[in-house]
Amino acid sequence: MVTAEKRSAQEKGVKSNQASGRQPLEITEKPPGKVSPYFPLEYEPKEVQKVVKEGILLVGGAIAILLQVANPGVGQGVNEHSNFALRVTDRLRATMTYIYTIAFGTCDEKKAIINMVHRAHTSVNGPKYDANDPDLQLWVAATLYAAGVDIYEKIFGPFDAKTSERVYEEYSVLATALRVPPGKWPADRRTFWAYWDEKIATMEVTSHAVSVAKDLLWPKKAPIWIKVNMPAVRVLTAEWLPPRLREAYGLKTSKSRRRAYRALMGITKSVYPHLPMFVRTAPRNHYMKDMRKRMKNMV
Repeated sequence: MVTAEKRSAQEKGVKSNQASGRQPLEITEKPPGKVSPYFPLEYEPKEVQKVVKEGILLVGGAIAILLQVANPGVGQGVNEHSNFALRVTDRLRATMTYIYTIAFGTCDEKKAIINMVHRAHTSVNGPKYDANDPDLQLWVAATLYAAGVDIYEKIFGPFDAKTSERVYEEYSVLATALRVPPGKWPADRRTFWAYWDEKIATMEVTSHAVSVAKDLLWPKKAPIWIKVNMPAVRVLTAEWLPPRLREAYGLKTSKSRRRAYRALMGITKSVYPHLPMFVRTAPRNHYMKDMRKRMKNMV
């Protein structure tokens, strides 16, 4: 999974915020509320909003989840504490609702969703894993950044250097909102990709992870709109995964699959950017509306 953004960071090098003279994204130690000791509820990540509003990022859900569960702690927790085979759409809804709320929600909505995630994770623990472990949460946030930026740049082209830095900085809120200390988020993009490569090299696709992959890519129960798109999702996922992980998951690649991948990407790049904005933002609007309805019913 070598993105244009990754190549830019590695080949040209990037300056840290301190070296470039720019002030880092401000993270308060005592934000309003008791949600996270590192996340200011009033902060709006403008550059992240531009990325995550695009519905095409839903396609990256599968690769992000498979990258997450390749971390044994995440994989075991997901496999043992969720009926993934029967709740594929619930997992997608939870992930996207979290991203959209952090990016677009009000202070009250952010506070509510973060507390809900933390409460849900509190019961997900065992001898070798804890869903609230900052290192596991950091990896989850890292996969959301890597997959999101990769897909966005594949469709719209690479960011310029300044925008790349700002997008990277702002994506850190997906980690700090989950109580990951700011110092754990790599200082700059070059450091991030060094962390990424090290993690990928040490990932282990366990039986728990393989079970999640099977339930995700060949769902037993899912809405028809998910099932009809799964053949394409399987092709895209296989081509996007790092080769070592692709082989460990038992996903195949071939000349015909690579041709199918290039055709899918060619069509998407030609058509998607020209769709009306209300179509491109429909998933965001759907999940935000669903989130507000659920919160209203909880009152």
